[in-house]
Amino acid sequence: MSAPGGGGSTSPLLCLLALLCPGTLGDGEPNPSCGYQACPAVNPKMLNVHLVPHTHDDVGWLKTVDQYYYGGRMEIQRAGVQYILDSVIDQLQGDPAKRFIYVEIAFFYRWWKQQTEAVKKVVSQLVNEGRLEFVNGGWCMNDEATTHYSSIIDQMTLGFQFLNDTFGECGRPRVAWHIDPFGHSREQASLFAQMGFDGFFFGRLDYQDKSAREYSREMELVWRASASLPQPSADLFTGVLPNGYNPPLMLCWDVLCSDEPIKDDKDLDEYNVDNVVSYFLQTARDQAKHYKTNHIIMTMGSDFQYQDANMWYKNLDKLIKYVNAAQTFGSDVNVFYSTPSCYLYELNKANLTWSVKTDDFFPYADGPYQFWTGFYTSRPALKRYERMSNNFLQVCNQLEVLASAPARYGPYGEGNSAVLKRAMAVAQHHDAVSGTEKQHVADDYAKRLAKGWDSCQVLISNALSYLSRSKQNFAFCNNLNISVCPYIEEITNFTVTLYNPLARSVRTYLRLPVNGTNYIVTDPEGSSVLNQLVPVSNFTVAVRQDRGSAVNELVFEAWVPPLGFSTYRVSRKPADSVIHRVVWPSDGSQDGGRDAMVIENDYVRVLFDKITGLISAIENRHKNISLPITQSFYWYSASAGDRLSSQASGAYIFRPSNDIPVALSKEASVYKIETELFQEVYQYFTPWCSQVVRLYKKQKFVELEWTVGPIPVNDLIGKEIISRFDTPLNTAGIFYTDSNGREILKRRRNYRPTWQLNQTEPVAGNYYPVNSRIYMKDERNQLTVLTDRSQGGSSVMDGSLELMVHRRLLHDDHRGLDEPLSEPGYDGKGLVVRGKHLVFLDTANDSAELHRMQAEAEIMATLAVMGVGPEAPYYHSQPRITEFTALKEELPHNIHLLSLAQWDNATVVLRLEHQFEVGESQVYSKPQTVNLSRLFSAFEINSVEEMSLGFNQQRKNMSRLTWNSVEETEGPRPFSVYSVTLRPMEIRTFRISVRHG
Repeated sequence: MSAPGGGGSTSPLLCLLALLCPGTLGDGEPNPSCGYQACPAVNPKMLNVHLVPHTHDDVGWLKTVDQYYYGGRMEIQRAGVQYILDSVIDQLQGDPAKRFIYVEIAFFYRWWKQQTEAVKKVVSQLVNEGRLEFVNGGWCMNDEATTHYSSIIDQMTLGFQFLNDTFGECGRPRVAWHIDPFGHSREQASLFAQMGFDGFFFGRLDYQDKSAREYSREMELVWRASASLPQPSADLFTGVLPNGYNPPLMLCWDVLCSDEPIKDDKDLDEYNVDNVVSYFLQTARDQAKHYKTNHIIMTMGSDFQYQDANMWYKNLDKLIKYVNAAQTFGSDVNVFYSTPSCYLYELNKANLTWSVKTDDFFPYADGPYQFWTGFYTSRPALKRYERMSNNFLQVCNQLEVLASAPARYGPYGEGNSAVLKRAMAVAQHHDAVSGTEKQHVADDYAKRLAKGWDSCQVLISNALSYLSRSKQNFAFCNNLNISVCPYIEEITNFTVTLYNPLARSVRTYLRLPVNGTNYIVTDPEGSSVLNQLVPVSNFTVAVRQDRGSAVNELVFEAWVPPLGFSTYRVSRKPADSVIHRVVWPSDGSQDGGRDAMVIENDYVRVLFDKITGLISAIENRHKNISLPITQSFYWYSASAGDRLSSQASGAYIFRPSNDIPVALSKEASVYKIETELFQEVYQYFTPWCSQVVRLYKKQKFVELEWTVGPIPVNDLIGKEIISRFDTPLNTAGIFYTDSNGREILKRRRNYRPTWQLNQTEPVAGNYYPVNSRIYMKDERNQLTVLTDRSQGGSSVMDGSLELMVHRRLLHDDHRGLDEPLSEPGYDGKGLVVRGKHLVFLDTANDSAELHRMQAEAEIMATLAVMGVGPEAPYYHSQPRITEFTALKEELPHNIHLLSLAQWDNATVVLRLEHQFEVGESQVYSKPQTVNLSRLFSAFEINSVEEMSLGFNQQRKNMSRLTWNSVEETEGPRPFSVYSVTLRPMEIRTFRISVRHG
């Protein structure tokens, strides 16, 4: 994204056949000369300037994906991707020296489907000759702050699949290219390295960091992107581009630009060749001062440019001609068309020693008082929907494999996982899940996900019916978090089939909206299961409005086998109240001498202050740890600009007008519900903020279910809401956050590991992305908070953690969006958000064993599918299967089944990952071996082939460029056909062919 431009035109007619363009494309099918073989000649004695023609095509931002592709809504932004590709292909045919790179496969895939066979042949040859090169290669250019690693892998794999199927080896990207994301995560670099990329280029980094790197000529480096994986498996050469991703000033020759073209007729009064050449030579030499070799790169393009490629190429041709002609007069600058991979190749051949970076590039600021840390939380409902959609997609993928063809074609219709795969891939875009798009675009992303859910619901219904040998009307209740499921609220009998996508068994608690007051629940074997009924809270009634009418919630515990399902039956009985409710006024006025309110189970005790109603302490009963803690909600007043800076808080930027947040309320009205299965305290802070503090019987963490919104702004003040945990822990400014849900990074307040920070925003400048967890610790104990979506978080004071849960703003932050972040919500009065924080208290040594396991259980949560109406056998006279597992044995607890998805008709993608870091756990931070032949019971594995993480290369054929700073310690990998050993934080990917019984 960047501020939109204007102007535009259509491309010339495409030259369809090579014979119509003599001397450009060769006849027949020549041997491919793509990749590094296709790189242009350089002059080792000169400064070589690699001109890279490119376009940056947001997969949604100011306009929807469709509007961007077709060029709709031109009054918003003059952008049409189809015209870019038409125009570029036409230009590339005319000159074998010309190059172009393309990134966003979501757009290219659509364009490709609309082309004739003749055009496809031309494009394939351009790819084979290295003249059209794909870089990055994902479905989109994903965000790095708010994305989960599993979704990053999936969206990259989807793009790779298209490129590999369409263009073969010449379609494989060699360079990662993230020119627009707003900061860069270490895990992203690690994933890129494991996907086989030789290098990585990006455009945005903190303005102070960039200045320091330019001064020290450290704009290019080796990023050591894992503290656990052996070198160089997660090492990645990384380069910072000189101008973001834009051309040098005054050298933009697009229809959207207003720079002067090169006027080379000497009879003209405005002849400017000499001036342009002189300016270019000086610009090149100035840029070279910040880089180490005699090669520099210039990005000649920007947002949605090349809709009339002739304008760009005509001027670039002249630039190359006249700049190189100056060599006759002593110039030492050599300029030519190139690609990022060719530039990278020359850097590699320079054989220099590069500095090493081990942290990340967060947070990002593009100037004083301008920290891009607000988008970590922006559009919290969309962020949650995206996370839930990933969960649903993994279930859909798994069941498609387990049931095979009957999942795709069955009694409920034609199921298709591809719709949700593509919608999820689009949602990873850096202006999608990031929350930095216009409101109508956010609505479009949600609509795409909803369509994907619909398609996967058919597939899941088919699969569950086939595997259970029973047909029934299945109902998917996607609003259980607000006690809404119209299908079951009134009926007297229904089934609940619980599918567990984890490769280990789980115990989970269900809360189902009902209107009865007495129920019998039976497990798969027909045994009665303890259940409880509690009234739907007034909090929930207010949130759900007219979407449901249940008065009670039916709660019970269920056990679900690994990679399988259990079916429970629910029957309504005559009325009989079993509800236990204790009301306790928060001010203690009715019983001032009463002890503090407590909820507890065998593992955890939570104490509440009898005056304020706030949490006052948490105890780990097994470890005899007691931590005084106060948790409450606060809001930062969003800046509208001040005397120091005109910068306002907006969708991207977080800038509070005061560093001290305001408490929503110093007290909470509370009441307690206690049953045999759980205990919970309801806290009412304001009419727009409430929370339930919940302890289930066998859980080792405290569940905080918060509800925030609609945030009031009638006082004309934008507000940014945080949940804050204050403790006496001596943390010395240190706290920890995850990187895209995987490895943990150490953070220090007001500090950057590789450069001297001049802090201008004490709060916003210390915020970091929290994808799944944040924690702080002292020498003995650790407090960990898991999130259910990506949020911004920090430790602004010692012993304190805060997470931003919601924000509503009244001003745009002038980063191109031109719209304040004020979501209308369900009723148009403002967005209401409900979410959960899971709080763990344990020793610092043992905490990882809790938060690692639970984090995966949250991202791969059990899916509940309701069965209503009469049942019928899938096949005649076959009994219903009420419990099923696809595994012969559970995976070890440190191994996670990351991916199980159908690749094509014959093969399946299987990814296994070690989910612990080196030194994180005495029990689990060690290599673990899994025998694939003894893993699955649902099918038999016929063959196994290890692949790259992105599934576009055989592992044995992976060969990356090596860099002098890297000490190779990885060594050969032992691998038999079925025995797989995983080291801490390692992901291994396999193509398997299977045979179902």
